[in-house]
Amino acid sequence: MNTYFNFDNSYRQLSTDFYDLAELNPVSDPAILILNEKLANQLGLDIQTLKSSAEELAGSKKFPHSEPLAQAYAGHQFGNFTMLGDGRAVLLGEHVTPDGTRYDIQLKGSGRTAFSRMGDGRAPLAPMLREYLISEAMHALGIPTTRSLAVTATGDTVRRETELPGAVLTRIASSHIRVGTFEYAVRQGIVKELADYAINRHYPELAASSTKYIDFLYAVIDHQAALIAKWQSIGFIHGVMNTDNMTVSGETIDYGPCAFMDSFDRATVFSSIDRGGRYAYNNQPGIGQWNLARFAESLIPLFGQETDAAIETAKDALTYYETQFDQYWLSAMAAKIGIQTPQTEDRELIGELLSVMEDLELDFTRTFRKLSLQQPVDSALDDWKKRWQKRITTEDAPYELMKKVNPAIIPRNHHVEKAVNSSDLTFFNELLTQLEHPYSDDHPELYLTPPEETDQVFQTYCGT
Repeated sequence: MNTYFNFDNSYRQLSTDFYDLAELNPVSDPAILILNEKLANQLGLDIQTLKSSAEELAGSKKFPHSEPLAQAYAGHQFGNFTMLGDGRAVLLGEHVTPDGTRYDIQLKGSGRTAFSRMGDGRAPLAPMLREYLISEAMHALGIPTTRSLAVTATGDTVRRETELPGAVLTRIASSHIRVGTFEYAVRQGIVKELADYAINRHYPELAASSTKYIDFLYAVIDHQAALIAKWQSIGFIHGVMNTDNMTVSGETIDYGPCAFMDSFDRATVFSSIDRGGRYAYNNQPGIGQWNLARFAESLIPLFGQETDAAIETAKDALTYYETQFDQYWLSAMAAKIGIQTPQTEDRELIGELLSVMEDLELDFTRTFRKLSLQQPVDSALDDWKKRWQKRITTEDAPYELMKKVNPAIIPRNHHVEKAVNSSDLTFFNELLTQLEHPYSDDHPELYLTPPEETDQVFQTYCGT
């Protein structure tokens, strides 16, 4: 077991255009508020050493062998291209676990970097607690995601609309290479270096292929299609699907104005800044394809084809996204009603259920869980249930399948808001404990039922 992180910083070996070496920004009174001991054990870290590392986790002091840097990248934010970079985060390095797995260790909210522009580089406590809570809930749900190792109070205040307590999140990721990183690299003339690095790190099986860059495009598309289909199947709304928030590893990243829907409504939006609904629930699959189109454009110079042929190759890949997403979505939604091997006609059965749920404003999570447990839902679904129950007579153990994919508990927004804004962490820890076992029914009713009308939370904020 490592006393500290076992750093091996391969990103540091790339051209310096990809990053800026970062100075640490000391804070006044660091204190670890939340430490993910289970994740620390998985990473092969010593718990007692971590518990005494508040200065390091707050960004006041370096861990041994860390080489802090801020990554450069670009991105389309709400459709508009912008040159960006880590404006309030630093990559400490890459931790290699005892089994050889490599993870980025990043401090989020650790102060100004070369990319901060007019920002202070800091983060308020509540959004860092929110990312910790939801990212760990997503992991428990089986959704590919970045993880959260710790939230550390800084002892300093952060000025937003009011003065708020500051904190730093320790984020764990397969990497922080984004679609936006490729958008940046192609404009700098260094996209081949980045592509070779990303392939070797995330898709090494492609490295020897004579068409490895095209294969890389298809691999990323496949991972993203699978990820977004999983989001749709649990009613998760990311809230800010900018290209700088899409990883080439296929992990969910950046839990800003995200939320899980309560009543099913395809047009649901939570983000306070998404006034046009660009990133609404029903738009997420299409935005995923739009983002991947930007990724494909960045790779075109590497395809080794004439421009027209390379463009056609990219178009074919985006058509592949449509096919893959459709298959992943059908598989996920069919499993939610107990169908292991869906048929074409099952689309109509799924679509009819969703339409009734939307018309009646039924709770997304609760409806599927009740069906899994063979509990009454709503009389308006009686005719549908007859056809559905006839359909699943040919399936093996349909209700067992349903209970494995339909969570009983999700991080409902009203609970999350209460947890991250309370004066202490009692409710936060209680909620976190419940969310560790989403497919169990052994939860207090408080966590299972939808919010009362007066408790509903309709807007979330990114915390910047």
